[in-house]
Amino acid sequence: MRGAADANPDPPPPAAGVRAVLDGIPLALRMIVYGVSFLALMLGLLPYAASRLDVLYPACHVELPTALRVAGGALFAAAFAIYVWSSLLLSYHGRGAYVEFDPPRQLVTTGPFSWCRNPIAACVVLMLLGLGLAWPSTGILLLAVIAVPIAHAQVVLLEEPLLRKRFGATFDLHAARVPRWLPRPPRSP
Repeated sequence: MRGAADANPDPPPPAAGVRAVLDGIPLALRMIVYGVSFLALMLGLLPYAASRLDVLYPACHVELPTALRVAGGALFAAAFAIYVWSSLLLSYHGRGAYVEFDPPRQLVTTGPFSWCRNPIAACVVLMLLGLGLAWPSTGILLLAVIAVPIAHAQVVLLEEPLLRKRFGATFDLHAARVPRWLPRPPRSP
């Protein structure tokens, strides 16, 4: 007589790797989860925490003229639009996300990526700057200043070496033609 444990004699398949699990989730859904989570942290939680500096130390708060606040709002909106455009290009053309554990499978060199190698990181810093001006908040402005070397280190020490490993000479050619941070019009190949 067979027991319930003997009903399925085949052992379960081995656990799928992270890549297999991620590939089982539609890319659009992954991008929404990554994007919302990342933006909630970078444009919600961290700026809120940084803005507490103005509350705790009112003497460090600086009021900005309305024109500068409007310019900050415009900067934020423009950077956000380029961020979204860059993210969509990575999903559509790169067939992947912008996180290193779920990277694009193709190197994207069009759109904002033809003007600057790191438009997503640059846009995050610009969004923080725009937010700090539009709010206005000394704490958020300091956060934007601190974000510059952190973004640079992340790109130089993590992102670009992984792109070079993943895409080889194709990335090297792109890096030779397109600046890392300061955008300029695309050059001919």
